[in-house]
Amino acid sequence: MKQDFRNVLGQACNAAILAGCIILFLGLYYCIIKAGIPYQDPPLELQIKYAIHMGIGDILTKTGAIIIFFSGGARLLLAKLLKDASHDI
Repeated sequence: MKQDFRNVLGQACNAAILAGCIILFLGLYYCIIKAGIPYQDPPLELQIKYAIHMGIGDILTKTGAIIIFFSGGARLLLAKLLKDASHDI
């Protein structure tokens, strides 16, 4: 029973890390591919599109990095706690 619970927690942390990676790469896609390099004197429509895509990319990149950081920390903490708990048994 305890081992099943440990496996579920480990898989949840791994899933969160994977989700963070996907969100991070989507944010990079928006920043690099969708927004691209702005023109020197773009029309207003292109300025608006660039600002929207860069805003979306910035938010997604930050969110993905935060998710990876905290879920990775939780995974390391979980591994440390489970390692210490296995020595007590």
